Formats: sequence, C-alpha cells, structure tokens
Amino acid sequence: MTAELARGQNHTLPQTRLEIRVSAGTPVVAGATLGDERGTVRGVEWIAHPGSPQLPGLEVSQQAAADHRLAVDLEALPPGAHRVTVLLALPVGVGGPTRFGAVPAPFVAVTGLDGDEIASFTLTGLDAESAVSALELYRRQDAWKVRAVGQGYAGGLAEMLADQGVTDAAQLAGSIQEAVTRGLARSVAPPPPRTPEGDRVRHTTGPADHRPSAPPAAPEPPEPLTDPTTTAPPHTAPGPAAAGPSVAGPAAGGPINYAHPRRQHAAPPSPPPAAPPAQPGQAAQPVAGDATGWSMDERLYNQIWGMFEDLARAVAAYRSAVDFAESRMDQELDRALSDPRNRIGGAGDRAREAARAKRDELASRAREALDRDLAQLAAEAAVVEPALPAAYAGWGNPVWHAHRVPMEIPMALRIGDLHLPERTDLRIPLLVRLPLERGIWVDSGRTASEAAASMDTDRLRRAAMETAVAHAARLLAVYPPGEFAVHVIDPAGSAAGPLAPLVEAGVLAGPPAAGPGGVASVLAHLTRRVDLVQMAVRAGAADSLPSDLDTGEQLLVVNDFPHGFDDRAVTQLRYLADEGPAVGVHLLMVADREEASAYGPVLDPLWRSLLRITPVADSHLADPWVGHAWTYEPLTIPPGSRVLEQVLAAVAEARRAAGR
Repeated sequence: MTAELARGQNHTLPQTRLEIRVSAGTPVVAGATLGDERGTVRGVEWIAHPGSPQLPGLEVSQQAAADHRLAVDLEALPPGAHRVTVLLALPVGVGGPTRFGAVPAPFVAVTGLDGDEIASFTLTGLDAESAVSALELYRRQDAWKVRAVGQGYAGGLAEMLADQGVTDAAQLAGSIQEAVTRGLARSVAPPPPRTPEGDRVRHTTGPADHRPSAPPAAPEPPEPLTDPTTTAPPHTAPGPAAAGPSVAGPAAGGPINYAHPRRQHAAPPSPPPAAPPAQPGQAAQPVAGDATGWSMDERLYNQIWGMFEDLARAVAAYRSAVDFAESRMDQELDRALSDPRNRIGGAGDRAREAARAKRDELASRAREALDRDLAQLAAEAAVVEPALPAAYAGWGNPVWHAHRVPMEIPMALRIGDLHLPERTDLRIPLLVRLPLERGIWVDSGRTASEAAASMDTDRLRRAAMETAVAHAARLLAVYPPGEFAVHVIDPAGSAAGPLAPLVEAGVLAGPPAAGPGGVASVLAHLTRRVDLVQMAVRAGAADSLPSDLDTGEQLLVVNDFPHGFDDRAVTQLRYLADEGPAVGVHLLMVADREEASAYGPVLDPLWRSLLRITPVADSHLADPWVGHAWTYEPLTIPPGSRVLEQVLAAVAEARRAAGR
C-alpha cells in the first residue's frame, strides 16, 4: 500500500534498490545530493546533476524533462553518506516558467524496481520558489526511511545548494543550468492529460473533459478520526487522499484556485455550478458543490471531505515547517558552537542571533502561507454552509425549518464539527455515511477538556443524553417514513427529561425500556432480528422472514450503561455492536467508560467498535495520518429554538400520512 506523505512525514523503506519518479506539468531539472550524518554535502563529488549524472549508488537524468526516473542503490552509496536529498529546479534563461507557483504541482514517488509505489508526495503550496528540496532518503539506526520535505527556495539552485553547505554554490548552479541549456533540445515535453481510467489524476484546476459512460463510485471518505485510547485501524482513503498543504497557490496569470490538486473533479453528467466571474484584480470566488458528483448532495459531500483534507494538510505543512525551522536553528547553533573559541565573546552571540533570526523568518513565512490557505478555506466554508441540505446542515440552518421527510436516504449525516487550534472558527462538518457502518458512543464521563471539567457530573450526563436524542431525531428526519425505528433502554428511568421530545412526538418504536426485564426484552427482540436477517441473507431466502419482522433500519439508544446490564445483557450488546450494522441494527450508547471498568477488558472490543463523540467540545479525535488531534464540537440547538420539536412533529405527520 502506498504511503501518501504530507510535509515532514516519514515512512520506512522496505528495500534499498529504488527508483524515484518525478512527474511535472513542465520540464524541470532533477538532481540529488548526498549528505553526512548532519546533512552536510562534503563537496561537488557528492552532487548528481545533469552535468555529472552518476555517483556510486545514484544516477539522475541528463536533461530537463516533465518526467524523471532517478535510480538509487542505498547500499552502494559512498562511505559516510547517510542522506540522499532529491532536488527539483526550473530551467532558467529559456523562456519558460520562473516559479513553481505558475506550474502544476510536481508529484514525486518512491518505487521498487518492480514499479510498485512505496511512498509518494505532491509538492503543493509553492509560489515564488524556483527550486525545491522534494524529499530525502535518510539512514536511522541501520534502517532507511523517506521523508517528505517540500522546502522551496526563491533564490533557486544557488540558494538551495548553499543551504546544504555547498561551497561556491552559485558557480555550481550556473554550470548545472548551462548543462541543462545545452541539452534543452532533448528535453521531454509534458505528456497529454490522461483519463482516470488510464492513470491516477494527480492535479487539476477544474472539471475534466472526459465523461465516463457510467456514474463513478462516490469516493469513500476515510474513517479519519479515532479515539486515541483505542487501537483503531490506520487512516486510509481510496478517494482524494494526497499529501502536502491544502489549497493550491495562485495559478499563472489567473485567480486563486480553491480546488485541492488531489480533489476529484471528473465531470458528472450535469456540470457543477460555475464560479461567478472575478472582478479585475480580485480572486475567483469559491462555489458550493464544485466537487465531482452526480447530484448536488454528492458534490457537496465530496467538497466537504476535500475541505477536511485541505485543512489537515495545510496545518501539517505549517507545523512541520516550524519544526524544521527549530531543527535547523539547533543544527546551526551546534555547528557554530562546536568550536570552543566561539562560546565566549561576541562570535557566539552573533551566531545565536543569526540562527534565531533565520528560525523566525522561516516560521513567519510558514505562518503567512498557512493564513493564506486558511483564508481561502474560510471563504469556501462561508459559501458551502448555507447551501447544505438538512442532513449535512447544523440545527441553526434555516433549511431545517422547511424540512420535509425525504423519500430517499441521503448519502451522509452530520454529527458535529471539527476544528484545529490554528483557527478555531474554521469548522468542517463531520459527516458519517448512511446507513451507519458503526455505532456511536456519547461519552458522559469527565474528559480532559475544559468544558467537561467545568460541568458537574449530573449536568454532563444530561447533556450526553440530549446529544443522543438530537442525533436520533436527525436520523429519523432524514430517513423515509417507516424505514427507521428507534428503541430506547433507560434502566433507571433517569433520562425522562431528555427523552421527552421523542416520547411526546410518538416516534419511538415503544416506550423506553426500564429495569432488568425491559433491558432483556429489547435486547432479545433486536438479537432475534439480527439472527433471522442474517440467516435469511445467507440462505438467499429474504422472502421467508416473518411478517411481523421490521426490516427497516433500527437504532438502539442505551442510556447510562452498564447500569441494569447483567452478563447476558452485556454479551448481547456486544453481539449487536459486532453483527448488527451489517443487517441494519445500530447502537447509540450514552456511557462513562470509567464506570464500566469493573467489567475489565471484556468491553474493550465494544468501545473500539464505536465512534466516540462528546456532549461538549473535546480534542479527542486523533487523525493518525498527519498526527492531528481534532477538536470535536457537538451540534447544538440554538437557545430558545423549537426546531427539534418541529422536526419530530414533521416525522410523526409523515408516518401518519404513510400509514406507518
């Protein structure tokens, strides 16, 4: 499986004989340098470039080209070489582009000799830079790894080589460009665009001309967020899952492109809405629904996931750039102060000041790039939010006041918002696909968040149950009449207040079950349903199901678990969590995990199978792809609003009209 890296991320290399493939939309110069343990290039004999394309264990192209293949044999490198840095630069003095911001984002992949990709990196977010350190292969404790770097240099090859400690960097850069100019007649033109069937779509600035003969499958978004206390599987995404910072920079001579280079933009049968024309000197405005899709709901769904990934990568790029600046400062200080004569007097102070000034400059440039990306995403969010359908919208969206129960199930349901500390007002809707693929656990216990710490235990438990009721109401409202049923287990009857809207509207499958007998009855009913449907599906005899069996989707809301549950009931609940989603039975649990610790590790599989959310803001959702801890914000009903009661009344009316 290919590891698609963001800036600063690394990945272990499973072999030492490799090929590095570069794909760009314009001819570029590709080279590589060797570095010692400190990353220092010892001399020109450790640099492979078009004028000197071969080194022991390393070979690069002899000309500028839109596509390159660099051969690397890590075991054959010269003694003392611990790092291989891949460099890209634009040819100068040939009338071509002079900055990477004016060309498509280059794509770099590390492959085995069989062509299978090991890791890849898309170098987005470049602007005035004409040279860039793309990635590096480095030795760490007798193992080789690859790291995505993406460090650009506006000063071109000379500045980049000087940054690696090369003496006479300007003279060497000039000789490299002369060699490129001499071989320019042999340069390879960029290949024509390929359709998605022919190759991976690496970047695009708008809908492609290719129109598939059949609707493409909607890109399945990653199950991106996990509770860091569980052992959830790694984040993988067959859809738009690229690396690098989020929003593409300004195009050459044109407005800002709000589309991430790896967002899918294959044109659907009906094209997405066109952006309003930009005024002279102004950037083009973002458009709601500009992603790929065969309906507006699908386009909005894909656009939201694109925004999520853009924000994740923009912040990852910023954080890695700041880390790089700090690491570089430390290295410069180590080099400057390694000589005891520099530790005393003005020389040491000047070295410290210079290193810190460079660190501050790099961090400032990274922050400027981040602020630009965040501003673009905020502009896109401001356009997208008002255009969302009810299933994707927050409770404060006016679309809920005119909501009518649909006749078809929507693609997804919004269960909250996500944000990062770099800009807390930029919220990305958290969508889950429908039908639900996993249950939800609303944590009623105290968490590490300030909001939870400031609430007393009773208020926190009530808020958790109110959150569960609101989610149950949203599910009822977006399913066709009679195709979704809600059961409630409230062993001690402590949730009568929060459950009142559901009970008064008459939308529950039955009264909330209380006491051990009620718990056993509901669990036996749903367990029987799972068993019968599973047997019917396996036998291919769905028409043989009992006439009294409700084959619609079922949701079981469990309050205050594990109170009222004996060992048999716990076993049945685990069974429903494991086997229920495949046949339409889902869990929505309200529980404090610490209170359930008396059961020991027997409940760990149950917690891991559920998506944990909280009734208050909490930074517990971990994204293992880029290492972020996302802050989850629950959906709240505006104070004084009767939107929940209005929605449930519409559900009840739709059921009566349908005779359900």
